Amino acid sequence: MYGWHGRLLRINLTTQTTSIEDIDPQVCRDFIGGRGVAMYYLSKEVDPTVDPLAPENKMIFAAGPLTATPAPTGNRYMVVTKSPLTGAVAHSNSGGEFPTWMKRTGFDLFIFEGRAESPMYLLVNEDQVELRPAGHLWGKDTHETTDLLKAEHSDEARVACIGPAGENLALMAAIINDKHRAAARSGVGAVMGSKNLKAVVALGTKNPPLHDAEGMRSLSVDTSKNVGADVKKGSNMRTYGTSYVPAVTNTLGIFPTYNFQQGTFEHTDKIDGEALKNQYLIRPTPCYRCPLSCGRLTEVPDGPYKGKGEGPEYETISSLGSGCGVSDLAALIKANYLCNEYGMDTIGTGMTIAAAMELYEKGYVPEDVVGMSLKFGDHDAMIAMIRKMAYREGFGDDLAQGSYRLCEKYGHPEIAVTTRKQEFPGYDPRGSQGMGLLYATSNKGASHMEGDVAYEEVFGVPVKENPLTTEGKAELVKHFEDSFALIDSAGLCVFVALRYVFSKERKIWPERLTEMMNLTTGIGYTPEEIMKSAERIYNIERMFLLKAGSTEDTLPYRMLHEPLPDGPAAGRVVELDKMLPEFYQLRGWDAQGWPTKEKLAELGL
Repeated sequence: MYGWHGRLLRINLTTQTTSIEDIDPQVCRDFIGGRGVAMYYLSKEVDPTVDPLAPENKMIFAAGPLTATPAPTGNRYMVVTKSPLTGAVAHSNSGGEFPTWMKRTGFDLFIFEGRAESPMYLLVNEDQVELRPAGHLWGKDTHETTDLLKAEHSDEARVACIGPAGENLALMAAIINDKHRAAARSGVGAVMGSKNLKAVVALGTKNPPLHDAEGMRSLSVDTSKNVGADVKKGSNMRTYGTSYVPAVTNTLGIFPTYNFQQGTFEHTDKIDGEALKNQYLIRPTPCYRCPLSCGRLTEVPDGPYKGKGEGPEYETISSLGSGCGVSDLAALIKANYLCNEYGMDTIGTGMTIAAAMELYEKGYVPEDVVGMSLKFGDHDAMIAMIRKMAYREGFGDDLAQGSYRLCEKYGHPEIAVTTRKQEFPGYDPRGSQGMGLLYATSNKGASHMEGDVAYEEVFGVPVKENPLTTEGKAELVKHFEDSFALIDSAGLCVFVALRYVFSKERKIWPERLTEMMNLTTGIGYTPEEIMKSAERIYNIERMFLLKAGSTEDTLPYRMLHEPLPDGPAAGRVVELDKMLPEFYQLRGWDAQGWPTKEKLAELGL
């Protein structure tokens, strides 16, 4: 095999045994790798009705065929499991350096099953595979854990680990690798914590063999040159990372503010990319083999929020900033650092605190329950809540369940802005109709990383679509959902893939990505075949979540019944009923959203 190693490592934490298995080449061909192959194994081996925090649930780390190759941004891996937050599919993506080192161990997948009696960590140094006690690491944050394990093994080691939030089974717990990169959403860190697995340490030099190494290098260099040319022209992504986005979404009136009660924030200029660049930015930081460098190394040099780390990026600014009404950039940066150290998804964390702030301000949660005042804009209270969530202290125990369960407990579920119990990211879909359809149909709950049609509705990449119309949005969402499934499975980052690897016109198949796959694997895919694989991946996920009982494609009350009060989209709600039937038809699903027997047969499922 080329591109794939064709091997997986199975780790039984209950018996503390490991085994190596071959992966059927046909499975690799049909499901690409990464998210797709991991989903194949999850569907095959896990009952969709299982308790996500029970030993019977499995957690899969999966690299793609382009991971650890010369492909620009070939540095991604997926964590696939059943989500304790949504009760459906979790497929969380991360970059940095760990994914490449994981692939260099000589394995495409790590499958974790069972539960250890006491804290453990996994060491994989090519053929050396060991489960080791992690009692000395339990209770440490992700930065301390990473430093201790690198000192124990080698500075060349790369570490993915959980912090206190994962240990305490907070439902927004993330898995942090390389200190600043996160497989963040859907509570994957809580699944890792439920298994008493503190960390994974990867060492290795086994780069995957390439079918045409010279051709792949040439194509990758050419792609990187295209990225570099845009950077020289003043790419916003290189200059600001995603922190330039608040100015864009605020202008369009879709910048989530005060828990989605508004679409514009009066203090956007205090927390946007220009403010970050001028006050706290040290330099851009890249993931491994990334020519874009959208990460931000930042430092607050003094004051109560003094610290140094990475971020914040757009989603963090949206959730912990405008979502909570916070305009103090230093405090926002500190909140970002704490989420990385405790191991928490900044979107789920921020929007859960935002929901709590609305509950508090409307008198639905009294101050003696919260333990302090919790008003919008109170950055000190926001920071205090982050720690309470991670350690499940006091009111933090309620917050650690996420905003849906929080609002339901206090009698006002209409305040939670979630789909499948997962908090919305930073685009208000009342002013971006395609995003509304995406959030409603996403297999993993509300997520821009399931198929971010904001690329076209907001940024005009590769073409500009009217964000306020419902026409054509069913086709748009299907295209982006399938494209993201392919990118995630191949092992690339969507930032570079959508701009420089996919064809510039949406209607044309992704010839360059197909060429990369063929130079790497030697399979001889056609563009149509590779997109059919993406559709296969999306449908196998769909069947898992339906069997798990997540059968309703809808949006929260606020999105369907409370018109935006401000901005260019004022007066609008999401017109989901106009888009959903056409989406089901294009997908080959029945009127209730179940894939038909004919569609499953067509996809070999």
